[in-house]
Amino acid sequence: MAVDRTPVLKRCRSLGLDPVYLGIDKKSNRELKRANRKMSEYGLQLREKQKAKFIYGVLEKPFRNYYNKAERMPGMTGPNLMILLESRLDNVIFRLGFARTRKEARQIVDHKHVLVNGKQVNIPSYLIKAGDTIEIKESVKSSARYKEIVETTGGRLVPEWLDADIENLKGSVKELPNREAIDVPVNEMLIVELYSK
Repeated sequence: MAVDRTPVLKRCRSLGLDPVYLGIDKKSNRELKRANRKMSEYGLQLREKQKAKFIYGVLEKPFRNYYNKAERMPGMTGPNLMILLESRLDNVIFRLGFARTRKEARQIVDHKHVLVNGKQVNIPSYLIKAGDTIEIKESVKSSARYKEIVETTGGRLVPEWLDADIENLKGSVKELPNREAIDVPVNEMLIVELYSK
């Protein structure tokens, strides 16, 4: 699997992104030294795409596949793309507060700690549906790792399209999110413009 080893805060700075959206509460003290030249339209579109890929931890080919799927869905392509990215299993685990970051959520899913509707799922890109129940396996619920996670994420707001029971590490999907419910600072229209060239 391809791994991006760029330091997270450095990448956030270059994309003009607040690390909070990744579940990281550190701040970088350094300022990005950028020449005062105007960014081209293509540059802006590319940056939005890189931002979305970076936030959700998706590589180029799967991201392109999500875009193609979003195009075929009824409605507008941009919001559909964001809804598809938001309904990935690793993102839902992060949103429920069962992981501190999306990378950690991905690892939890990879390590087979997650049950969806009672069945073990170890595919981070698994797309959840409305009505799905998600929980952490009984055998690992009491581990020190999850106690630490719950302490860290206890005060985090869970989106209204999800229902979370943090004590029992269980959650359910009330409905799929609409674009207004997704608080990610990405202008998906620029991504649509980029791909429709």
